[in-house]
Amino acid sequence: MKKFLPLLGVILVGALSLGDTPAQTKPPVRKTEAPGTEVRTDAPAMDAQGNVDDPVKALREQIAAATTAPERNRLQLKLSEELVKTGYKTEALAELNGILNTNDFDPIGYYNLGNAFARLGESDSAITAYRRAIEQRNGAYSRAHNNLGVLMLRQSRWDEAYDAFIAALKLENFRYAEASYNLGRLYDARGQHDLAVREWRRALAVDPKHDAAAQALARGDNDDVIVVAPSIKSSKTGKTSTSANSSAGSGAITRLTLDQTSFDYLQRARTASERGKAVEAVENYNRVLKREGGYFAPANLELSYALLSLKRYDEAQAQLLQVAQRDGARYPVSYFHLARLYELKGDLKLAETAFSNAHEANTAANVRYLLDVSRVREKQGDFKGALAAMERYVTVVQQQGEKPAWCDERLAALRAKAQ
Repeated sequence: MKKFLPLLGVILVGALSLGDTPAQTKPPVRKTEAPGTEVRTDAPAMDAQGNVDDPVKALREQIAAATTAPERNRLQLKLSEELVKTGYKTEALAELNGILNTNDFDPIGYYNLGNAFARLGESDSAITAYRRAIEQRNGAYSRAHNNLGVLMLRQSRWDEAYDAFIAALKLENFRYAEASYNLGRLYDARGQHDLAVREWRRALAVDPKHDAAAQALARGDNDDVIVVAPSIKSSKTGKTSTSANSSAGSGAITRLTLDQTSFDYLQRARTASERGKAVEAVENYNRVLKREGGYFAPANLELSYALLSLKRYDEAQAQLLQVAQRDGARYPVSYFHLARLYELKGDLKLAETAFSNAHEANTAANVRYLLDVSRVREKQGDFKGALAAMERYVTVVQQQGEKPAWCDERLAALRAKAQ
């Protein structure tokens, strides 16, 4: 499980689709990572008459003369770019927040606003902007869904990231290479490496020049590869069977095998699931499990998601328990969803343990689970424990240079309760 910044040059766990115009139909452009730019904090330079340097002054005059919201927003975004380029990040953010604080109808403007916030590391504001763009297009904005998913993935908000990527893919009839690539990154983070490979291959089928997807496949580090087992005919019985699943330890590469019929059922289940046909997906996952003696980790795990979407919580819990108990280290997401079910049912101590297990299974990738641990401890009245988990979270995200603005307020509130 694997896992800033001058203008126009940020990567957020996968690529954002940057820029949009009313007639733009080109595939998303992948940007490359670039070194950070030092930000000046002094006031903008003035000429002898006390006016801001010409490019900024000219843009402000154009903004004042703008007659429509889209035109004004476009010019403010351009002004923000100019301010960032010359080192005035604070002033640039003021311009961007000026757009965010309005609610004019300008979906393209809000989409580009989200991109601008993302480049500056302002994830929460970017999420708000992307959501507004999507809302103003009644959900039909595939690029905004994709970029929203990238930010959710970066924050380990996996369910929301999944919904965003699937929405983007559905809008493009599953022919959106960037969204497939990013969905593959999500699957990889969740330990569903076979599904990750499936998405990266789909990305390359749509866009053979998608370098990131090709590199992801070329790494060859995908643990759980599901293959169709060769049939073996017994000379004694005359019956045909398949070779068994094999592994070399919990951290080693595992070769998961299915016979052709079970493999076909699994693929039907996956296709039905991603297209929102949960009942059909459940039926096909159950067919796989019936043929596999009740346990085949990817099928049990994916079945639980379909059951959760149908609010069949007890059945989902039974599937998640099997995966968590037998393969939790390989699929830490099973702990996460199990914890959410425990919390939903009010079993807070069990929820705390499961969230902790999800974090400990891969501390670097799953630091956000500490927020869940903190929350359920607070619900139990364990304010010191909640504070300890929150402090651990802040320490890690500070080291990564990604501390959210709300952290200090959260810490202060927990410290007051812990006294």
